Amino acid sequence: MTAKGLSCRRASEWLFKGLDFECEPGQLLWLRGSNGSGKTSLLRILAGLSHADEGQLSFRAQDTSAFRKTLVYIGHTNGLKDDLTAFESLDFVARLHGRRCDQEVLSMALRRLAIHHRRHAAVRTLSQGQRRRVALSRLALEREPGLWILDEPFDSLDAEGIEAINGLLKEHLERGGGVVMTSHVPLNLVGVDVRQLELGRSQIS
Repeated sequence: MTAKGLSCRRASEWLFKGLDFECEPGQLLWLRGSNGSGKTSLLRILAGLSHADEGQLSFRAQDTSAFRKTLVYIGHTNGLKDDLTAFESLDFVARLHGRRCDQEVLSMALRRLAIHHRRHAAVRTLSQGQRRRVALSRLALEREPGLWILDEPFDSLDAEGIEAINGLLKEHLERGGGVVMTSHVPLNLVGVDVRQLELGRSQIS
C-alpha cells in the first residue's frame, strides 16, 4: 500500500496534510499522534470507509476487488450486537465479510482470545474487555496475507489479551500480511518490521 499526499480536513481545519508513506508485506505501520491528530480518520480512509480530501492511495500486487476481500478493519468500537451471544456475534461478523466458518473454526478463534467459556453469553452481559476479545477474535479467522487496519486494538485488554493479539499480529506479518494500527500501548513484537508514522509531523521513522 502506498499513500501520496494524503490530506484530510474537518470543516475548515486540516487534520493532516501531504502524508506520504508505504506499508509493505510483512510490515507494521504504527500511527502515532495526539488526540485529534486524525489517526482514526486516516484509518477510515485506508479502509475505504471515507475519502481523503487530497492525495492518492494505491495497492500493489492485487487488484482492488481482491484487496477488499482480504482487508480487515476493526475500529475503536467493537461493532457487536447486544442481543447476540459471543459465538453468534463472531459468526455474524465473519459471514458479513464473506468468511464462512464452521463451528470448530469459530470456537478455535474464541479460544485463541480466551473467551470461549463465554460463547453462549449475550454480548450485553460481557465486560468491556470481554467484548473487545470477541471483536478481535475475528483476527484468528484470517489466513490470507491481506491488510489489517486496527484502531486501538489493545483498549480494555489485560496483559493476557495483549499477549494474544501480539501473537496474532506476528503470525500475520510472518505470512506476508501488512498491518496499520494505532496504539497507546507500546508494541512488543520481537523480530518484526515496525515503522512509525507520527501525525502532525508527517514523518516515518
